[in-house]
Amino acid sequence: MITESNIRFSKFTSMKKLFFFILINSFLLQCAQKKVDLTKPQQQTKMEDNTHTNNPYYSRTDKTKLNVSNEEWKKILSPEVYAIAREANTEYPFTGKYNDFDEVGEYYCAVCGNHLFRSSSKFASTCGWPSFFEADKDGVIYKRDSTHGMERIEVLCKRCESHLGHVFNDGPPPTGTRYCMNSVSLDFQRDKK
Repeated sequence: MITESNIRFSKFTSMKKLFFFILINSFLLQCAQKKVDLTKPQQQTKMEDNTHTNNPYYSRTDKTKLNVSNEEWKKILSPEVYAIAREANTEYPFTGKYNDFDEVGEYYCAVCGNHLFRSSSKFASTCGWPSFFEADKDGVIYKRDSTHGMERIEVLCKRCESHLGHVFNDGPPPTGTRYCMNSVSLDFQRDKK
């Protein structure tokens, strides 16, 4: 028995069928991809307990510029660090391990170990991400970022060019700048007592 809906469906042209097929397949592929949950901070027992045993490029003393492909970084870094540091994703606000953190020490790039910030430049900005008013001038570089319909200045690690966050001109004195960083992109080393 031929119904009205069968007749309507049979009137689809080949192009419409192809479009429908591609649309369904792309939806299924999206569902099948492994998603990285950036809402949860990395599981660590101590803030400076981030081991880098499988990262041959990690050093807190070597300042040599790195030229490592994202393919290689993907093999080395955790999915969370890779998504933020190499693909410029952003962790959700108020979820980062260093957002409400006030220990005294140094902040380093979680990807390569390059020095980025001193804790004395960290301040409570209430924006949801760790914020600093001053960066190590030898530790970061800047790049124009026009994504998401906004004009911003992206902050990258000078050694490995990993995404750290963005800098804004609404910070406290003495600089008036706010380095809004992703906790996942940072390592912390507490000062020795």
